[in-house]
Amino acid sequence: LHISVKSSVFWYCLRVSLLMTMTSWSGGVIRDTGKKLMNPFRKAKPGTVKQVDPNEMQNGNSIHSRHGAAPNAHVAKCKQLLQEETCTLSQVQELSWRGIHLSVRPEYWLLLMGHMPCNKGRRDKDLERKRQEYYDYVTQYYNTDSRIGQDGKFVNANSGAVNEDELGMRRQIHIDVPRTNPDVALFHTQYIQTCLERILYVWSVRHPASGYVQGLNDLVTPFLTVFLSPWIPDPTHMPAAEVEERLKKIPEEDLNRIEADTFWCFSRLLDSIQDHYTFAQPGIQVMILKLKDLIGRIDAPLHEHLETAGIDFIQFAFRWMNCLLLREFPLQMAIRLWDTYLAEGEKFPSLHVYVCAALLENWKDQLLQCEFTELMLLLQSLPTHQLSMDDLEAIISKAWLLREQYENCPNHLKK
Repeated sequence: LHISVKSSVFWYCLRVSLLMTMTSWSGGVIRDTGKKLMNPFRKAKPGTVKQVDPNEMQNGNSIHSRHGAAPNAHVAKCKQLLQEETCTLSQVQELSWRGIHLSVRPEYWLLLMGHMPCNKGRRDKDLERKRQEYYDYVTQYYNTDSRIGQDGKFVNANSGAVNEDELGMRRQIHIDVPRTNPDVALFHTQYIQTCLERILYVWSVRHPASGYVQGLNDLVTPFLTVFLSPWIPDPTHMPAAEVEERLKKIPEEDLNRIEADTFWCFSRLLDSIQDHYTFAQPGIQVMILKLKDLIGRIDAPLHEHLETAGIDFIQFAFRWMNCLLLREFPLQMAIRLWDTYLAEGEKFPSLHVYVCAALLENWKDQLLQCEFTELMLLLQSLPTHQLSMDDLEAIISKAWLLREQYENCPNHLKK
């Protein structure tokens, strides 16, 4: 293989792959071994589905305890870097790629997104300036006192009538926000829903080439969750009453900062994939075609089976690309995946395609046993709740190895 990234990532991925293969030799539950997997459309027998430990999912770096450095050593190294007068983005990326501990993830995500400077002396000043800029945008574009006037037009107290496009956009955002992550109580509190509306509306008004596109609301959730984590470590299994109580204890100034930081990180993420959300979403179309071609090269039998069954990749992969797998994985697992995505910088869309390919490979045995109806049901609702964090690490490692094998060798993708 042509190794074009840091050797530490290569050896990490290779070590994970070898260890997971050894697990399969010793009878452990692992995908990609030819072992027949459980049919997701039949009721599971007691003990057949591996229960994921919420604490394992919360920290999002269980792989360190089994396949890498001890968690405490990794956390200590991460904290030490934050205390340095200056650091480089490559240092932050290298520590983040294999997963970031809950205790330092907010700061590392701010660094990875370029919202917080690597120079420690500039951080407070730069963050305050950007946060104030967002507050000004809210004042300019969004007002909670806005209403529908007698002429049926949307009226803003600050800037007068809003055009029909902005009115439709505001309405669509208002419809979509309550649908966000329906299984997590955090996103069904009044404050968080209003926060989501402000972020999405301000971003959409400032980006008229794309405006609001359904699915953008999902892309805000990882940032909000991570920046709220000092007060709400894991909202996934938290009752609504406890979520509300914890939100009330967060100082208003901190809530405002969290919202502003979320807006800027969300904006920077979309800057790197802007063509995913412009007219006809060409960026997503390209990624789907790349995934289809990739499966044709790495797994011809699976590719042929999907084609014979009449499955078009766009029928299931569009959502994978549009929402970056946020609807496919439980929230904390998706956040762990995003540790790696954000560490990839502008190259993360490339890795994302290979992660999608690794997902298909993970359920290959089941897919080959299904016909059209069952195939669509499985592909549109993969049983990712059965996966552990170690399984996710194996998928990420396999995706990286596949990219190293095929991305820089285009002839491998030619039929």
